[in-house]
Amino acid sequence: MSKKTILLHSCCGPCSTAVIEQLIGEYDITILYYNPNIFPEEEYSKRKSEQLKFLKKFNDSHQNEQVKFIDHDYDSKSFYEKTKGFENEREGGARCAVCFRLRLFETAKLAKANDFEFFGTTLTVSPHKNAEIINNIGLSLEKDMNVKFLVSNFKKNNGYKRSVELAKEYELYRQNYCGCEFALKIQQIEAPESLKKSY
Repeated sequence: MSKKTILLHSCCGPCSTAVIEQLIGEYDITILYYNPNIFPEEEYSKRKSEQLKFLKKFNDSHQNEQVKFIDHDYDSKSFYEKTKGFENEREGGARCAVCFRLRLFETAKLAKANDFEFFGTTLTVSPHKNAEIINNIGLSLEKDMNVKFLVSNFKKNNGYKRSVELAKEYELYRQNYCGCEFALKIQQIEAPESLKKSY
C-alpha cells in the first residue's frame, strides 16, 4: 500500500526530528524549508544547514524511507511586509499568527501546485507554539486552497521531549529564540542568557 504524500513545512532541524519519526511510517515526506521570519540571514543559513545535516543522516540510516527536501529562497521582505504594525506584539500574540499563516500559505500553495495529498507543519511540536491557532489557520487554508491539511499537536505524548533527545543524538544546533528580530530583541531585554527558552 502506497504512503500518502505530504509537504511538511519545517521550522528547524531539531523540531523536524520527532515529527518525521512520527509520520514516516504513514507518509511519503517532503520537507519544505520556508522561514522568512528568521533573523539575521546568517542564523537562517545556520538553521537550514542543520536541517540538511539531519536529513542526510536520517536518510543514510533509513534507506527505504527517504525524506525529500525543497529549499525556498530567503524571503525576509515578505515577513516584514506581513507583520508591519505588529512589531511590538508579545511573542505568541498576533504577530506570530500572521507569521504562521505566511508560512502555511506558501506550504499549501506549493503542495497544491505539486500534487501533494497533504500539507502540514512541524511548528506544533514546540511547547511555545499554540497548536489550536496553527491548526485553525491550516484548516482555513485547506478550504481556500483545496488541499488537505494535517491537523497536529506533535508536542503531545512527549513529542517535544523526543525532539530534544533526537537533536542531541544527531548533534544538532538548537536555537534559543524563535527566529524573528522582534522576539530576539524582547528576549535580550527581558531575560538573561541562562533563562532564554530553547526551541
